[in-house]
Amino acid sequence: MTSKQRSYLKGLAMNIDSIFQIGKSSLTPEITAAVDEALEARELIKITILKNCLDDGRAIAQILAERTHSQVVQVIGRKIVLYRPAKDEAKRKILLP
Repeated sequence: MTSKQRSYLKGLAMNIDSIFQIGKSSLTPEITAAVDEALEARELIKITILKNCLDDGRAIAQILAERTHSQVVQVIGRKIVLYRPAKDEAKRKILLP
């Protein structure tokens, strides 16, 4: 992903709300599966890490990206933004420049 594409996705991510919250149980298989489904449906998602989660946000972002075959757009504090294009090209909502 180029820096231009990353900045474009960051701009889109500013206007979306977090759809997942990761708490004290950290990453479970259920959360990973739900994130995978959400990426297929939305392509760009935002995740919040709650204060009671003791794991590092960047580490969680990298693990989630590996498990869901997505890319980390940004990690700011306790917010993670992930992107993965839809497998079916007809269902793609975001076209990168």
